[in-house]
Amino acid sequence: MRARTYGLALFAGALLASAACSSPSSGPSQPRADTATRTIRPVQGCGTASWTDPADRAPDRAPARCRPGSPAPQRLTEPRKLTIATGTLSAEYVAPLRVALDKGEFEKEGLDVTLKVLPTPEALPLLAKGEVDALWAAPEAAVMNGIRGGFVIRWVAGNFSPGPKSKSGLWVRLKDGETPAAVRMADRTLGTMIGKGSVIAYPMEQALEQHGGGLDRIRYQQLGSADVLTALRNGGVDSAWLLDPVWRRVDGEPGYAFLGGQPPGEPLGGMLYGPSLLNDDVDAGVALLRAYIRTVNTYFAADYKRNERYVTYLADLLKTDAAILRSTPSLRMDWEIRTGTTARLQAAYRAQGVAKDDALPESRTVNRSLYEEAVGHRP
Repeated sequence: MRARTYGLALFAGALLASAACSSPSSGPSQPRADTATRTIRPVQGCGTASWTDPADRAPDRAPARCRPGSPAPQRLTEPRKLTIATGTLSAEYVAPLRVALDKGEFEKEGLDVTLKVLPTPEALPLLAKGEVDALWAAPEAAVMNGIRGGFVIRWVAGNFSPGPKSKSGLWVRLKDGETPAAVRMADRTLGTMIGKGSVIAYPMEQALEQHGGGLDRIRYQQLGSADVLTALRNGGVDSAWLLDPVWRRVDGEPGYAFLGGQPPGEPLGGMLYGPSLLNDDVDAGVALLRAYIRTVNTYFAADYKRNERYVTYLADLLKTDAAILRSTPSLRMDWEIRTGTTARLQAAYRAQGVAKDDALPESRTVNRSLYEEAVGHRP
């Protein structure tokens, strides 16, 4: 999840206004992909391990997997051109899309896919209108507000959860007499690139509450990406949300403590579909996820950073330094969505004061049927 300040109040208003005036292309409130009319057949190479109980949030849960090369391509009868918006092309969590393009996995499905760099605020209205087909991002507060306003958008596949050795998350400067197990976070300043309404609010709330804080009991200081670590080190802020690989700079140094990050085993982002793939062309929507899932199974099935040649390949593809990429643990790529994640996210948004209405039910925010069809799982 790319850390970004979204100017949420203004954007939420714009989304609601746009939704109220949306054209018929926005489609009905219930996408056709939610119906039970599609035939789901067993998929060779995708057995019982290709699906896990969505309610299972155990930290050591093994993500769903098929055999490498599975599910096999099912080329569409007519080629489709699809555009996926993403906030960046260089972040590691975008690697499955970059690899799928580079290895021809989308092409095998009859898909001509373009990755288009767009900030989420710009991409969401385009997604709702069908002018882009998918968004590689997260169910931020702005997404929830857009759905509440009438946009046909669903979270249809997960992206990753952190490896067990990752320390990407909330770091604090210890005061005299404090230990990592005894830190009081109430009334401290938090330096972050992440604006209110980001999915990071959910794991941040969990970490803060374990240390006498809360999303409404800290003072936010939004900083540029190059300034967060500097401010933490020079005392400009008391704590900071440090992403890969920045946290490596303070890991093991005296006077700093890691308080928690994204929950293991629970993806907080991934693929969002709009009406073009939920309503107009569900076959293409399934094909896109099939190519993505096959890429994960073939190239990201386990600890992919143990392969030095592959790390070099990824670094070249992402245009990043191989040493930096190698310095952090492999992500656990995971296409599934856990039960209740969007409810927990919305609770955190309310705690931050960027959402006031009752939480949207999961039926309006999540659609698992497309990836279930791709691996041949019958709910």
